Amino acid sequence: MTETAARIKEVRDGMRILWDVTITMDDGLPLAADVFLPEEPGRYPVLLSYGPYAKGLPFQVGYPTAWESLSGDHPDVAAGSSCAYQNWEVVDPEKWVPHGYAIVRVDSRGCGRSPGYIDHFSARETKDFVACVEWAADQPWSTGKVGTSGVSYFGMNQWQVAAERPRGLAAVCIWEGASDFYRDASHHGGILSTFWEHWYDKQIKVVQYGLGDRGPVNPITGLNVCGDETLSEEELAANRCDFGTVIRSHPLLDDWHGERSGVLENIEVPLLSAGNWGGSGLHLRGNVEGFLRAGSAQKWLEMHGLEHWTTYYTDYGRQIQLAFFDHFLKGVDNGWDRRPPVSLLVRSPGEAYEERAASAWPLPETAWRRLELDPDLLQFVEQNDAEPGSVEFSGGREVTFRLPATDADREITGPVSAKLFVSTDSDDADVFLTVRLFDPGGKEVTFAGAVDPNAPISMGWLRLSHRELDESASTPWRPIHSHSRTLPVEAGEVYEVDVEVWPTCIVVPAGHTLAVTIGGRDYENPELEDAVTMSNFKNAMKGCGPFLHDDPVDRPQRRDAARVRVHCGGDHRSSVLLPLQER
Repeated sequence: MTETAARIKEVRDGMRILWDVTITMDDGLPLAADVFLPEEPGRYPVLLSYGPYAKGLPFQVGYPTAWESLSGDHPDVAAGSSCAYQNWEVVDPEKWVPHGYAIVRVDSRGCGRSPGYIDHFSARETKDFVACVEWAADQPWSTGKVGTSGVSYFGMNQWQVAAERPRGLAAVCIWEGASDFYRDASHHGGILSTFWEHWYDKQIKVVQYGLGDRGPVNPITGLNVCGDETLSEEELAANRCDFGTVIRSHPLLDDWHGERSGVLENIEVPLLSAGNWGGSGLHLRGNVEGFLRAGSAQKWLEMHGLEHWTTYYTDYGRQIQLAFFDHFLKGVDNGWDRRPPVSLLVRSPGEAYEERAASAWPLPETAWRRLELDPDLLQFVEQNDAEPGSVEFSGGREVTFRLPATDADREITGPVSAKLFVSTDSDDADVFLTVRLFDPGGKEVTFAGAVDPNAPISMGWLRLSHRELDESASTPWRPIHSHSRTLPVEAGEVYEVDVEVWPTCIVVPAGHTLAVTIGGRDYENPELEDAVTMSNFKNAMKGCGPFLHDDPVDRPQRRDAARVRVHCGGDHRSSVLLPLQER
């Protein structure tokens, strides 16, 4: 058997490790990969990841805040592992190699130890990823079956590569990964998210190839995490796109965004899509939409809670992944093919979760309930027969409508939508919806979001000029906007708009109050005294995490100060559609 060429080869911690293997792309560019194999020679199915976070940077070094909470709160994550090979958002080899898997981690073009020009989620990156899958399928230590696995970036690009159907790709596990770069990631309801510009500064520039001696060192190999070359700041800048500026220059859903979103209907490979109830602002919507739209005959949706990086590593999540990959990469008859297509961890206050299986999404037993807005009572009512009225918000002023508490528990699981009749005194307006929960004493109940530790239940957004629907794709509970053009907005004119609120799940305990807040800017938890700032984000966590909409170009002062009126009753029956479940 011919061994794969590598910079360093060694046997340690029960694994054969090939450090810095070169995978040459069709344009001659060498990508760098690390390969972890069982000690016993043989052929093994492969789990492969391709992404920008630098394969030689330990999780605990690059993301210390996240690692401390993950390993401290969930001891099963570190149990049975030295954690020396643990990297951000990809599998721990020490947890997978003993089960008979080969693990391959590839530094994406321009990042870590792979040279080249950084252009995230581009067609060039997808082509590289395809080539890496096919390379792994051809290696002498491979069975020819390759699975892709990873969180976030390592999930998003799986939608793209799966749609290309590379040879050898046998299963994909997409854990909290957006599938529509425009609607899920860069523009929420047409409003620019500043997350990507800040993410680029905090998480990409710090691991760019060419930092060389100025960058971190792999504590195991002694190799520079960011390549052996040490380039000047000018050379580094020339080797990367200005991601935030480029996104800002594409305010509509155009070909640039289309290139960065997988053609979901082209996906045929078995698919496990795992989403997070607390993921409003990134990924959550994409995992659900990816599951619904993927062309795969064999596909499953799993929904959980807690932090973005947690469930993938815990025994709960790892055992789900292991069963999935064992079935499709090893042919193990473990009952996975008889597993219901939808599995949920139903969320209750206090981070309590109850497992439930379902045959479809939205849940077939959903009792859709449309409730109208009463502007006088500031409540949801079955039908608003009062005289027509309105409520107004602007800038920091918002309005909250409440669903009266009952003496029994209620559950809301599924997508939420709002039909609003809106006017403004400006040339455009941004509408922010936040689904919230209050205890019997009036104190807000928040949850561990994917990133923010004090997140509300769910969120939705819409720019008034982006109100045009894609009628062929929309449903009453899931309005989908085309974002292909802007429609005119005349001051004082009333417009009917449908607002998509991202999927959610919450048991509303007896005596608690469900509420929807409508405003003109991002939600901030009003009761939060000490907002934390995590090591890999710029802003303090005040409820929305890093997924803010505060770009001064996209949202100039006049937009933030615009007065917006929501009209209710009569011919303008503003309402919210809720997915109720029996308890």
